[in-house]
Amino acid sequence: MPGLKGPSDYSQEPPRHPSLKINAKQPFNAEPPRSALIASYVTPVDFFYKRNHGPIPVVDDIERYSVLIRGLIDNPRELFMRDIKMLPKYNVTATLQCAGNRRTAMSKVKTVKGVGWDVSAIGNGVWGGAKLADVLELVGISKLTSTTKSGGKHVEFVSIDKCKEENGGPYKASIPLSRATNPDADVVIAYEMNGEPLNRDHGYPLRVVVPGVIGARSVKWLDCINIIAEESQGFFMQKDYKMFPPSVNWDNIDWSTSRPQMDFPVQSAICSLEDVTAIKPGKVKVSGYAASGGGRGIDRVDVSVDGGKTWVEASRYQKPGAKYISDDMNSDKWAWVLFDVTVDAPQSTEIVVKAVDSAANIQPENVQEIWNLRGILNTSWHRVQVRVGHSNM
Repeated sequence: MPGLKGPSDYSQEPPRHPSLKINAKQPFNAEPPRSALIASYVTPVDFFYKRNHGPIPVVDDIERYSVLIRGLIDNPRELFMRDIKMLPKYNVTATLQCAGNRRTAMSKVKTVKGVGWDVSAIGNGVWGGAKLADVLELVGISKLTSTTKSGGKHVEFVSIDKCKEENGGPYKASIPLSRATNPDADVVIAYEMNGEPLNRDHGYPLRVVVPGVIGARSVKWLDCINIIAEESQGFFMQKDYKMFPPSVNWDNIDWSTSRPQMDFPVQSAICSLEDVTAIKPGKVKVSGYAASGGGRGIDRVDVSVDGGKTWVEASRYQKPGAKYISDDMNSDKWAWVLFDVTVDAPQSTEIVVKAVDSAANIQPENVQEIWNLRGILNTSWHRVQVRVGHSNM
């Protein structure tokens, strides 16, 4: 709607926490210190990574703001915030992770293109809003539908966000209609994060949250929803966020040979220690996060203090005081687990972590085996070097 969305430029960026590590200023991309991630199960908004492809949009008239649902359906409809908020509200605890998390470690093998994330392009939030399955029922798409009468098989989310990769057009991405209409997939049109209205960095006033899937599909600043026959043809679906073998380079790449990445593989990282950390000889606490995509839980987290020769199992938890069981109904299936274990570190060494999910998927040992030119999905064993010595080192 003309005049609804306010101007969007880099001079209007919102304020951020000073401890964030800024990986790019324009567009703004930043991650918290890794130690902030293990301070709480739910990541505070200030410490939730910021991932942007253009200037942060401004919505200056919330009363007129709306989302248009259209495409291969019989009854297109314009939904206002009041329409969304009249639907049943759900709170879904879900971890979002940028596909490029831990890219810096992959770039040490060979140069890759992309924002240089360390291990903190990930966060766990409580997302409040309406289930997408309920929203789609408003335009006549029943739950558990995989194809509309007109041949719609995918749901495309289009953002207010404008980005250079789309030649100044909007950011967009899609998911299969079968996922969108499945209430158990917990896809949410969210207007709250951690019990508060979304802020601008995280998609105010409405965003999509697709649990268990790379963050690139959880489109922020929602503008319209299109029901389409094929996957979105947007840049970030067709020319980015795809996984290729190490043999593919920028001279021989054929984007059509790989599908858009959806579920995130099993992942873990140590957050209590930096690389390199100087510690006193003796006991050292090793803490961090582990997560897997597709709603798979974490069955085990293993920690090694000798570079991977021997291992000890770490304890896993989500909510303090509650036992975590990966497939238990009381566990948050879309959320990370935090882990910790106390180990002996008598000498300088390499501490390593790897996780196993509920489908027995395990992280690959070496980053070389999964290197790819875009530097995505670095789920190799996470390693930190520690220097053991006296306190006056």
